[in-house]
Amino acid sequence: MLPLRDEIPTKRVPIITIIIILLNCLVYFYQFFMIKDLHYFVYSYGLIPYEITKGVSLVPSVSTPIQLTVFSSMFMHGSLVHLAGNMLYLWIFGNNVEDFLGKLRFIIFYVLSGIFAALGQIIVSPNSTVPMIGSSGAIAGVLGAYLILFPRARITTLVFFGFFIRLVKLPAIFFLGLWIIYQFLYGLTEVSLSGGGAGVAWFAHIGGFVGGIILIKLLSPRKNYYSR
Repeated sequence: MLPLRDEIPTKRVPIITIIIILLNCLVYFYQFFMIKDLHYFVYSYGLIPYEITKGVSLVPSVSTPIQLTVFSSMFMHGSLVHLAGNMLYLWIFGNNVEDFLGKLRFIIFYVLSGIFAALGQIIVSPNSTVPMIGSSGAIAGVLGAYLILFPRARITTLVFFGFFIRLVKLPAIFFLGLWIIYQFLYGLTEVSLSGGGAGVAWFAHIGGFVGGIILIKLLSPRKNYYSR
C-alpha cells in the first residue's frame, strides 16, 4: 500500500514540515555527491547501538560526541527510494500534526519521536555495530500522533493486487493499524533470525510510533480536541 494524500486541509502552511523535508534532501545530496568516503561518513554520523550502550566510538577520529548521532542519523538516508518514501509519509501526515501542535511544539515532538525510535532499536539490539540511518523512526512518531488525532480521516492509497493496482480511500485507523502490525511482525522475524542487528530497524519504527502516541497527548496545546 502506498499513501498518496489525505483529505484533511491545514489552516496554516506547514513550514516546519517543509523545512525538515528540505534538510533531509540537502543531507542526502551532500552524502552522495560531496562525500568521497561514504562508508566513513555513515559510520561517523549514523547511530550505532554499540557505541551508545558502551560509550565508545568505533571511529576514533570523529570529534563529535557519539550521543549526537541520535540526532544526525535522523537526516541521513541510504538511497533515493529510502528518502522519497520517508518524505512522502512526512508530507502526507506531518502537515496535519504540525497544524495541530504548532511550529515549536512540532519541532520538539519530531526530535523526541526520533529519540524514542532510537531507544526502541537500541533496547532490542544493544550490541549491534550496524549504523542506523533514516528519518523513518521520527516519522513513525508522526504516524502515531496522526492515528490519535484523526483516526477516521480518509487516506487515498494505491493498493497492489499482484499485477492489478487500485486506488482506494482507507480510514487512517485501518491504514496505520496495518502499518504498525507490519512493522511488529517483520521486527519479530528479524530479531529471531539475526538478533535485530541487520536490515531494517523495525523496532525504531515501533519505538517512534509508540513515542508519538505518548507525546501527542503530553504536548497537546488543547486539553480537549476532537478526532476526525
